[in-house]
Amino acid sequence: MAKVVYKACRKCRYLTEIKTEKCPNCGSTEFTKLWRGYIIVIDPGNSQVAEKIDAKIPGAYAIKMAR
Repeated sequence: MAKVVYKACRKCRYLTEIKTEKCPNCGSTEFTKLWRGYIIVIDPGNSQVAEKIDAKIPGAYAIKMAR
């Protein structure tokens, strides 16, 4: 079974597959592979956590990223 590797958007922390060139959440093209832990947002419209991290779409968001 193939291992799926993700990268995090440097602006909004949204996790995407390595092959993604543009962040679907904020449109940024800046990514990092150095991240740890994640939050899964299911309903961004009714989530205080999603509001705090500015999550606009459902998905996984990195908790900690390297600078």
